[in-house]
Amino acid sequence: MQSEPDSTAIASADRFTHVVQDEAAFARARQATNRTWTLIPIVTASGFAGLGYEIVWTRQLSLALGTEMMAVLGVIAGFFGGLALGAFALDRLIRRATSPWRVYAVLEAVIAVWGLISVWLLPAAGRALPPLLGTEPSAALLWAGSLALPTLVLLPATMAMGGTLAALERMMRGTRGERRVTAGVYGANTAGALAGTLASTFFLIPALGFSGTLLCLAGVNAFCALGALAFGSAADEADVEERRPERIRDLRLTLTLFATGLLGVTFEVLVIRLAAQVMEDTVYTFAGLLAAYLLGTAAGSLLWQRTGRDADDGNLRGLLAATAFACIATAVLAPYAGRLVETAAFADVFGELAVAIALFLLPATAMGALFGLLAQRVSDQRGSVGSAVGINSLGACIAPLVAAQFLIPTLGAWTALLAVTLGYLLLLPPGRSALLWSAAPAISALLLWLNPAPSLTRVPAGGALLAVREGPMATASVVDDAAGTRYLEVNGHFRMGGTSSTRSDYRQAMLPLLLHEAPRHALFLGIGTGATMVGGAQMPGVSVHGVELSREVVELLPWFVTPASVPRVTVADARRYVAADTSQHDVIIADLFHPALDGSGALYTVEHFEAVKRRLAPGGIFCQWLPLYQLDLPSLRAIVRGFLDVYPDGSAWLNHYSVRTPMLALIGTRDGRHLDTEALAARLRDPAIARIVQPLGFETPIDLFGQYLADPHALSAFAGEGPRNTDDYPFVTFDARRNVRALTAAPWSLLLAVTKDIRSDPNELLARAAERNSMGARLNAYWAARNRFLEAGASLPGEPRGVALIEAASPGLIDALRLSPEFDPAYGPLMAMARSLLGSDRAAAARLLRKINEVAPLRRGARDLLLREFGLRNE
Repeated sequence: MQSEPDSTAIASADRFTHVVQDEAAFARARQATNRTWTLIPIVTASGFAGLGYEIVWTRQLSLALGTEMMAVLGVIAGFFGGLALGAFALDRLIRRATSPWRVYAVLEAVIAVWGLISVWLLPAAGRALPPLLGTEPSAALLWAGSLALPTLVLLPATMAMGGTLAALERMMRGTRGERRVTAGVYGANTAGALAGTLASTFFLIPALGFSGTLLCLAGVNAFCALGALAFGSAADEADVEERRPERIRDLRLTLTLFATGLLGVTFEVLVIRLAAQVMEDTVYTFAGLLAAYLLGTAAGSLLWQRTGRDADDGNLRGLLAATAFACIATAVLAPYAGRLVETAAFADVFGELAVAIALFLLPATAMGALFGLLAQRVSDQRGSVGSAVGINSLGACIAPLVAAQFLIPTLGAWTALLAVTLGYLLLLPPGRSALLWSAAPAISALLLWLNPAPSLTRVPAGGALLAVREGPMATASVVDDAAGTRYLEVNGHFRMGGTSSTRSDYRQAMLPLLLHEAPRHALFLGIGTGATMVGGAQMPGVSVHGVELSREVVELLPWFVTPASVPRVTVADARRYVAADTSQHDVIIADLFHPALDGSGALYTVEHFEAVKRRLAPGGIFCQWLPLYQLDLPSLRAIVRGFLDVYPDGSAWLNHYSVRTPMLALIGTRDGRHLDTEALAARLRDPAIARIVQPLGFETPIDLFGQYLADPHALSAFAGEGPRNTDDYPFVTFDARRNVRALTAAPWSLLLAVTKDIRSDPNELLARAAERNSMGARLNAYWAARNRFLEAGASLPGEPRGVALIEAASPGLIDALRLSPEFDPAYGPLMAMARSLLGSDRAAAARLLRKINEVAPLRRGARDLLLREFGLRNE
């Protein structure tokens, strides 16, 4: 007979079984936790590489396609379009894969390989496209070409990027065994993108250039691929929850995903557009704004995951209303961003980053949480976030086009922020509570809408804002200051010339035109107020054509020049225009481009100088003007090195002797011809030319030769060894922080450093022995007087006026005139001072006239005035 089982034994066996099961479960949980911590670096590194690629590729494409708005929009659309296509196309593969680890490793390997290929492929494709587009393509053609290039050339990489988030989400879901992981994956990936933005912009590209950065990013992708292969195993794959593939069943969910992608990136574009008017608008400004946006997005996604809330309509209404309200807060703050920038100016680039965070943090955090909720819904329905990424990316793809071509031209950037706010409120799921959630943000937006949009253009005390043109890329303004001087300002703080600089603008055109033996066709790259181009058009027999990036600047030309005097102007990016141009020009004159301004550094590269040289006719001259008051010494030397690589005969000239806005011209020729001084003298005697150039101070050859600063040997010694500014190593663009600091230094600092370091040699300028004998000593004396004149101007204390100015300036001017009695820039002001003293202090006037006559006895002006006013001869 079988005995009854002992109850104690049964209980012990049950306890043992539970203990074993608990230990196994605990081991699996611990293993899953370990795998989760293993995945976090991979998820973050993937985002790091993705944004790094976007920054490098976008900048490389802008070199080829230009920075015109339609080109920029095409590039962005191509990049987001590739992401969307990859998210859709790879979604089923990722959902059905038995090993998401291997799928993810393959995707990262594809990105790495294509990153390496793009080192060569992207620049090569970029060089091929501009000639196909032509110099003046239609907006549609330029957009289509700019869309096609990144779409086709980068498609394997962007498609693979579009699939990585879905693969990572499934890997994380398998390791954690829980469903609410989507927002966390997105948040960690976005945090990596934030790090990639900052590291690429502040460290990798400045140190390694574009090619070196691409190699580093490919290494990051390789790390991700190897990490996935190393830590993925069949055991973990078995834990992946199988789910029947479904379509997204909720049409409203699909529309909301698309609309939030559209509205989020539109908001980003609008805030960046507004910030450009008060920040320095350098490459670091853009990186800081993008980083602030990504910081908020990552924080929002991670916060949403931490809350553990359900993705129901109630939470969706709350997040949509919170996003709308946060957008309103940014709209309220935006007009005061300029004051915030001034307050934080002491912190340099970190001050700008703080302002960027103030503008972006709240709305981006709400947007990040919102996408986390929506992606969680899609994942619950479909078992993958691929569709969510694809739909959201499609909205982001067209957002810049909507912002630039519709919202900004129609409403203006600030008012368009309110339209974005209303867009979020329209997405609220219907219901009684929707009215409650939308009431406060809707009323706030309406009240702001009823008020006039604030102007971010700073008007000086006693001045007036005469005209404004706001476009998708720039806001151009005409401002009148208290003294009645009218000037053109772009994006709130970049002055592009004005009525007070007309004489200087004319000289910018005349110097290179006079150095050419017989100019017929002149091309001006950048026109500003139009004065330089109009001045060039006055040269007899010269046809002039201008190229200007900003349509808004062109529309304001009538405020500075008469419309009838404006030659033909093409609105285009100067780099792209030159690359696509097939005609030849006798003289090409490149305007002053602010080196710190994002995009301007590309106009100082070796490759651009080479493209310009190909457009010169036989005997042609290229003149590149440099703003010494906006440059630091390392950038200047990098530009000079690159210029001499292309133009070995390059020389340096000054425009005028003002220490407030000193300018340097680098002048090179296509054929390396030496200047014919006799022919130049003959041109200056031509009555038709003399009538134009004599009022500008070019009366005799020495007036022109006095501007000469350096020959090729002196320039090469000054530049020394060091980096060139090239397309692959954009030294000037990433030297923006020092170039911005140069604006706070004395404007003559770099000018005096250059004149002290360079010794001009008349033998290099004068080709013939007879000329050297007759003019060599005179030029040496004239250049010595010029340098003393500049030193005297720089040493003036403050802003003296009247008698104080005469007492402070006259000793330096007398010294300059003593070195060269021919030096008119000192003689003219001294005579004007003497005449002004006649009405207030005749004794002082007589003393000054005697000094002038003493150092320049051969000039009759001072002696004649002494005789006429005092009946005295200089004793």
